[in-house]
Amino acid sequence: MVVNQTSIIGDEPSVDSLLSLGVQIKKIFGPEHGFRGNASNGAKVADAVDAKTGVPIISLYGKAKKPSSEQLADVDLVVYDIQDVGARFYTYINTLDHVMEACAENGKELMILDRPNPNGYCVDGPILEDHLHSGIGMHWIPITHGMTIAEFAQLINGEGWLPNKAKCKLRIVKVANYTHDRPYELPVMPSPNLNTQQSILLYPSLCLFEGTIISQGRGTYMPFTVLGAPALKGQYAFSFRPVSLKGMSETPLHQDTDCYGLDLRHYDVGELRKSGRLNLGWLMELYKAYPDKARFFDASQSKQIGSFDKLAGTENLRKQIIAGVSEEEIRRSWEPGLSAFKTLRKPYLLYP
Repeated sequence: MVVNQTSIIGDEPSVDSLLSLGVQIKKIFGPEHGFRGNASNGAKVADAVDAKTGVPIISLYGKAKKPSSEQLADVDLVVYDIQDVGARFYTYINTLDHVMEACAENGKELMILDRPNPNGYCVDGPILEDHLHSGIGMHWIPITHGMTIAEFAQLINGEGWLPNKAKCKLRIVKVANYTHDRPYELPVMPSPNLNTQQSILLYPSLCLFEGTIISQGRGTYMPFTVLGAPALKGQYAFSFRPVSLKGMSETPLHQDTDCYGLDLRHYDVGELRKSGRLNLGWLMELYKAYPDKARFFDASQSKQIGSFDKLAGTENLRKQIIAGVSEEEIRRSWEPGLSAFKTLRKPYLLYP
């Protein structure tokens, strides 16, 4: 089973539930943040044995990114059941890709227990450019793809995105009564720094700040709902102070320093749903407000997960913001790629 803390049946972890029914679970493959979901962002996760069930846990976010032939030799079926949030830089779709590759290579069937995409209404952003492929962007998709995990798996298979255009044998368990526009509140938080519904819905717009000098609230208990930096003192009244938080952010940007900026905890996320778009306004506003513009996009200063260009999937967005290009002009530059992607994904959608 490829699972984490979001893999539940009712109130019980799906591993525990299936074991109680006599299903023989040979091993657990854990993604970023680990099987029980308590590892910090980007932290390498080691292999272990689950203390509760005694089932071996093999990390897919450490030395290995995909299951080996040896690890799959005694397995009849691989089950993928992880809650995603619908953004290109959220690493669970990369884990899906690697597991599909391993299953295809070893002739194993992959069963996907599908789950709603809380950002399923939104297909937006620049398409990833080939030279910016990385661990936070593997495929020719925009920032938000609007697909469920099972739909995304069908896209990977159908477009031949696995090495050598290999095909993974899929068995999909669909979500009942789901539509892409349906609001969905996650019953379990998908990772330590997406700890509220507000953060999950703001994440696709705010994660771009990880390639900047602006803190997104890592090192607080309100990550991805606040934005700020020490250099914005005097321009904004709202402030927060990042500190080291075990299991969330051990060495956050601007640690132990007051950051000034935007409080989005009560922002009406219905506005995002209404527009069907990412919010670019915050990025443009804070760049304008930041006094030392040469440092704004400096990833070495920001100590974040990746450079801004890798997160955006293009070098153009950074250049456009520096040049003061209007939002509508920026959005026009995402075409015709965005429309082409919407057409490309159509045959693989399972829900209206």
